[in-house]
Amino acid sequence: MRIFLDANILVSVLNKEYPLFTTTSRILSLADKNRFSLYTSPVCLAIAFYFAEKKFRSVKAKSKIQLLCEHIHIASANENTVFKTLETPAINDFEDGLEYYSAIESKCNCIITEDVDDFHFSKIEVLNSEDFFKKYLFNKKKK
Repeated sequence: MRIFLDANILVSVLNKEYPLFTTTSRILSLADKNRFSLYTSPVCLAIAFYFAEKKFRSVKAKSKIQLLCEHIHIASANENTVFKTLETPAINDFEDGLEYYSAIESKCNCIITEDVDDFHFSKIEVLNSEDFFKKYLFNKKKK
């Protein structure tokens, strides 16, 4: 399964923001599992760096982003994603559109975000971290 991680998921992990950290860190650990591939975009990384830098300063924030990038895939944000975002009337937030089309181009099956309603236009599944955990991880352990 290919999963796209929104910036707020990355920020919660990098900054250890509770209570989200408990679930989001477990989702991020899926990068080490063969059945999951995690993706994010350069835009999400820039947003995550911004918030990590506010908390930890530039050197530590870069180190955290570097470590993150060693475990997840970076989706493309290119001319195609920009124009598709601009051409889609249902997309009001440019950043969300870029993330969505980056996920689509990377053939992601799902977007994980804490702002599910921001992706009301999505044709792929959009879940918050807790719902993803319950649907794809918690239930699998019970079987």
